[in-house]
Amino acid sequence: MKRAENVATHMWNSEDFDLDAYLEFLHFEGDRAPTLETLRALQRAHVLTVRWDTIDGFLYQKVRLDLATLQDKLMRRGRGGYCYEHVTLFAAALERLGFRFTAVSGRVQLGADKPRPATHAMLLVEVDGARWLADVGFGASPLEPIALVDGAKSEAGPWPYLLRWQKITYGSSGWAVHQLRDRANPQEGWEIRQVFTENPQYPVDFAVGNHFVASNDRSPFVIRPFVQRMRTDRYDTLDALAWTTERAGAAATKETVKPHDVPELLDDVFGIRTDPDEADLLVRRLTALSEQD
Repeated sequence: MKRAENVATHMWNSEDFDLDAYLEFLHFEGDRAPTLETLRALQRAHVLTVRWDTIDGFLYQKVRLDLATLQDKLMRRGRGGYCYEHVTLFAAALERLGFRFTAVSGRVQLGADKPRPATHAMLLVEVDGARWLADVGFGASPLEPIALVDGAKSEAGPWPYLLRWQKITYGSSGWAVHQLRDRANPQEGWEIRQVFTENPQYPVDFAVGNHFVASNDRSPFVIRPFVQRMRTDRYDTLDALAWTTERAGAAATKETVKPHDVPELLDDVFGIRTDPDEADLLVRRLTALSEQD
């Protein structure tokens, strides 16, 4: 079978990727064959283990996507990253394992009344003639790949996700990922989380999108820090100083935290470590941000 054009050998620089260290970090001990079972196990382990934050964009307006930096930051230093970082790491792992896949970009919707930039990174993975959406970098990510079929659902994790083929923008059709409109009240129905087409993306395309998200003064990830952690029974977010915890079938709990409490909260709740200098800078920037309100 002919390999997809954008999965040429080493396109995702997997020759520079320490697969053994990655799998050890995930506590993954399963089979390494490029099967659906392996893909499912990897996505679940990645989403539950690799942390998610936008701290670098907020503090430094710079995020690097080279594998050496990502492996050091996400696997060794105990920090998190956002979709471009997660997907670049995951793509290198899949490439080393022999999976065939296409990278794509999505537009996060969540109630927006006009198209947002296509700055969400995902992978479409082909296994045994079927294709699967691997969305490991959203933060509140599905714990399993979703079949690229109209009406496919993911029931893994605390909340379901639905994939539909539909009109997505200005008469153009494509794929839409739906999530519950109100996680505490499933009867409220679905809303579109992100939309995407199957137009292939390459590392250079992710570099362009990443530059905007990490450095543009209109990017929400530059304006304030956002941190997420998905577990099998709860979902925590820290949006600047607003800490929210959600559990399936229960109302969310919300709390406003003080800037100087954030480094400890990141460690205790989100599993994210900041070194003393970075923690100090984060507290100072959050203090300045709170004084603007």
